[in-house]
Amino acid sequence: MLARVPAGWRPIVVDNGSTDGSAEIARSLGATVVHESRRGFGAACHAGLLASRADLVCFCDCDGSMDPGLLAAMAVRVAAGEADLLLGRRRPQGRGAWPVHARAGNLALARMLRRRTGLRLHDLGPMRVARREALLGLQLTDRRSGYPLQMVVRAADAGWRVAETDVPYLPRSGKSKVTGTWRGTWQAVRDMRKVLAEPPGTRSAPTEGVSA
Repeated sequence: MLARVPAGWRPIVVDNGSTDGSAEIARSLGATVVHESRRGFGAACHAGLLASRADLVCFCDCDGSMDPGLLAAMAVRVAAGEADLLLGRRRPQGRGAWPVHARAGNLALARMLRRRTGLRLHDLGPMRVARREALLGLQLTDRRSGYPLQMVVRAADAGWRVAETDVPYLPRSGKSKVTGTWRGTWQAVRDMRKVLAEPPGTRSAPTEGVSA
C-alpha cells in the first residue's frame, strides 16, 4: 500500500491498537505513524486528520482493497474546485470484493442519506479527499463507524459540493471486523443512523487555499 502512495506525498498511518507489528512495518517504510488509544474507525481517521499539515488530506483503507495511487487524480479535482468533498465510489473487481451484507448496508445508508440531505450518492466509501481546514471546521464528533457518514452529512448541511468518482474495489487482505460479518455491518448501520438523526446545524464553509 505504501509503495503505491503518490511520490512526494506524506503517508500517515494510524495505529489504533494493532497487535501484529503493522505500526513498526509502516514506520520502517517511511510512513509517519500516529498512535490513537481510543478504538474506533472515526478515532483513527480523526487522529490522522489532526496529524496532517497538508492543505488537502486524503483517506484510504490500508487493507489492499483500494489503490492509493488513484488519490492523486482525485486531489487534482478538489484543488481545481470541482468538488469540496470527493468520494471514491467502489466498483467491485473480482469475487468476494464486496460481501452481499456489506452492499445491503451501504445501499440502506445511501437511501437514508438521500432523504436526510438530498445528496444522490451511491456509496459512502472510505477513499475521499477534502481540504484539511474545512474538515476541521465541520467539528466532527463521531469516533466510531459513523465518522465517514457524519463527514458527508455535515458537509451537505454546510453547502459543500459533494461528488463521487468510480474506483476499483478489490478483495481485501485479511478479514474486516465490520464488513466481514453481518453483526459488524449492522452495528455500523446503527452508528450511522444516530448520525442521520442529528438536526441540521450551521457549519463553516469550505476553506479556500492552494494545494501543496
